[in-house]
Amino acid sequence: KIIVTGPESSGKTTLSKSLSKHLNGKLVNEFARNYLLKNNNTYNFENLLEIAQNQYKLENQKSKIIVCDTDLLTIQIWSEHKFGKCDRWILDKINAQKKEQRTYLLCKPDIKWEYDPQRENELDRDKIFNIYKKELKILGHKFWIIKGDNRLNLAKKYLSSVF
Repeated sequence: KIIVTGPESSGKTTLSKSLSKHLNGKLVNEFARNYLLKNNNTYNFENLLEIAQNQYKLENQKSKIIVCDTDLLTIQIWSEHKFGKCDRWILDKINAQKKEQRTYLLCKPDIKWEYDPQRENELDRDKIFNIYKKELKILGHKFWIIKGDNRLNLAKKYLSSVF
């Protein structure tokens, strides 16, 4: 599994789509985006568990190569940032994923912010990026930082050592 992650408006979705095509892999979209569209961009702490459970189901489809546009770690970081806590189910699943082979591409927010009604944290992107970096180190998963203008080529270069 390849997980493209990072703060809002850092190029995750574009990179995920491009990588899944390049690798001929299964793309797992960010469930939260559709959920928020259906719910007028409103949610509460309890909704994050439902979002997480659906994201987890999507991510665990069978395929040789899976490219995920975010994962449960995004929901954990967002939950703790927004509500100061995270549901135990989410934390337990993330902990269990330590045993899986997961490769993370952490997108640095060094590109221009793009407005989107679902986005909330234009000014906190660097702070949230550093939280991702810290959490990925704690989890022990292999990760690379994707930055600059040529993100797809950088990701391909890093992933060539894995695939």
